[in-house]
Amino acid sequence: MADNQTDATESQTEALTEDDVLEALEEVIDPELGLDFVSLGLVYDVEIEGDQVYVTFTLTTPACPIGPQVSEQMKEFVGDLPGVSAVHPKMVFDPAWSPEMMSEDAKFALGF
Repeated sequence: MADNQTDATESQTEALTEDDVLEALEEVIDPELGLDFVSLGLVYDVEIEGDQVYVTFTLTTPACPIGPQVSEQMKEFVGDLPGVSAVHPKMVFDPAWSPEMMSEDAKFALGF
């Protein structure tokens, strides 16, 4: 019976895709710009290892004070996905973010 539970858990995590995670991360909004982190190009990488999700992200500037708030939101929104037991946000500043990393929609919304 334990094997069936393991198989069910593996099936759930196999169904989890990077697109699922990115869609959840679209709920994380930059409070100053009013746009989501994915559209702003602030999410650099998503890795799924079993039931653990690793998100590498940056902020528009190293002086931005919202890093801890963003990490908590990432844990909340991605953690709500089926098959996810833990979310590990990692903030980096290399490479530095630039407006060229934004989606076309975000550039339009912000007048770039």
